[in-house]
Amino acid sequence: MKKTNPIPADDMRAEYDFASMKGGVRGKYARRAREGTNIVLIEPEVADAFPTEQAVNEALKGVLNTARAVRSTGGLPNRALQPASRTKRKSKSRKSSRAARG
Repeated sequence: MKKTNPIPADDMRAEYDFASMKGGVRGKYARRAREGTNIVLIEPEVADAFPTEQAVNEALKGVLNTARAVRSTGGLPNRALQPASRTKRKSKSRKSSRAARG
């Protein structure tokens, strides 16, 4: 026997009337679902720099490791990595303009 009334795939059956059901709570598990996911939206130009999810995770882990190292040591541990100090200019001995005025 063939069914005469096929059920549409995108519509619910008429016997599923949630308004008449007892104890139904809308969004009962919404908070739990949100806590289980960690979705972050990034800008398109940032997404172009990372071809895969693994590349993003590796870059972020590198940033975290650098931040931890700086926090724990109070700065960059190697003097070679720190910015070069500016050479001090030799100051010429000049008399101040106030002293010249007398």
